[in-house]
Amino acid sequence: MSAAPAQPPIVFGTDGWRARIGEDYTYENVRRCAQGVAEWAKAAGTTAKGVVIAYDRRFASEFFAQAAAEVLLAYDIHVAMSQTAVPTQMTSYEVVERGAACGIMITASHNPYPDNGFKVKSPSGAAASPDMLAVFEKTIRDNAGALPPTRSYAEALAAGKVEMYDPYPGYVEYTKRSLDLDRLKAADMRVLVEPMWGAGAGWISRMLAGGKIQITEIHQERNPFFGGVNPEPIAPNINETLGILAKGGYDLGLLLDGDADRAGAADEKGTFIHQLEVMGLLMYYMLEHRGLRQPVVSTINETSMVGRLGKLYDVPVLETPVGFKYVGPKMIETGAMMGGEESGGYGFGMHLPERDGIYADLLLLDLFMREREKGRWPVSAAVAHLHEIAGASFYLRTDVHVDKAVYPALKDRLLVELRAEAPAAIAGQKVVRTDALSTGDGFKFWTEDGSWLLVRFSGTEPLVRVYAEATSAAMRDEMLDQGARLVRGDGR
Repeated sequence: MSAAPAQPPIVFGTDGWRARIGEDYTYENVRRCAQGVAEWAKAAGTTAKGVVIAYDRRFASEFFAQAAAEVLLAYDIHVAMSQTAVPTQMTSYEVVERGAACGIMITASHNPYPDNGFKVKSPSGAAASPDMLAVFEKTIRDNAGALPPTRSYAEALAAGKVEMYDPYPGYVEYTKRSLDLDRLKAADMRVLVEPMWGAGAGWISRMLAGGKIQITEIHQERNPFFGGVNPEPIAPNINETLGILAKGGYDLGLLLDGDADRAGAADEKGTFIHQLEVMGLLMYYMLEHRGLRQPVVSTINETSMVGRLGKLYDVPVLETPVGFKYVGPKMIETGAMMGGEESGGYGFGMHLPERDGIYADLLLLDLFMREREKGRWPVSAAVAHLHEIAGASFYLRTDVHVDKAVYPALKDRLLVELRAEAPAAIAGQKVVRTDALSTGDGFKFWTEDGSWLLVRFSGTEPLVRVYAEATSAAMRDEMLDQGARLVRGDGR
């Protein structure tokens, strides 16, 4: 093999590896990641099962996907490549349906538009486990001085070594196993769908076409700039959508992120239903309307409503670190009915143990239809009912951006300081418990009334995330302000 120049380390964070296109995210580094996958499959003895590859709508994603395929083909691994850009969860679905060794998804999810990324799905369809990721990273390190072997993608395609697939027909049938799409199509509702120019464009409207329900979908075209916002369905990125809803004419807004594995919603007034409320709504739906009683998996930064609903319905709630690489395996291990994380990712035992924003949005639609039948309508009334039984949840997250060069030093300093000098009070409330995250990347501070503040270092970007869930909006905002000051070091 020919020699290669020294490369920066590739580390898989909470949700794959992500980097700036043309800087660290290059064809060569994508091929290095693919070699990690190929060597893992070789060691596991599963190369004969093939690998599924798909990609999103980001800049050059289809060509990065082909670069990954070139390495797998050199290892004589059969490649199934998506015909077009598709939602991330379609790799999970295809891996499960085909019994493939694993899946590769080229996407940076909700990251800024200059980035791209590399995700891996395990044989179960869940996110690659920490053990799998460790193998990938070791392979990449061990082979840092040489270029991975490759085989021409064009020649392999012509020779029939690459199978092109369309996941849509099979996914629809798969969804019908656990959700009555005809019931949803018959709903007398007007729904606005916001895919944020991403890979989920057209999926919900197509799945619900031909019925009474009226679906209006915006921002369907491919736009790698994502309209100038991060394709994450939270304010201010979705302010245009919330403004449309506020003008009236719609019963509900359904939101997706750039690769459609995260879900979001807004009510008929254009009020954003935040991610933690969506988790509570989906859990309530599974318990109250579907009658399920299996465990629920929740990340450390998820809502306290999960615990209260668990007690109310006598259902175990299991907590994991942030990231579906922890949530998915725990769902499989415990037979959980659902799992969720703060960022808007939700997986379901009756569907896939991985985030699926399209499926989650369809479940929300089903929930609101059922609540309407019980007289809890419009959507805002159904959300209010959730809080009547699960408690208040005023939540917000802020991101403190840090220069890439100083990020490691800041992280090391704060992880020591926040442990040694934890705040005694937050927003005037006594801190009654401090939890160090098991992943070693942050701390969670609990107050007497059950409110909490979480300071956590991102595993995918040079920033510190500050989260707060409180019993009032004023307290939430004060907690967030104090958290940001803790990070900046300008006051406790």
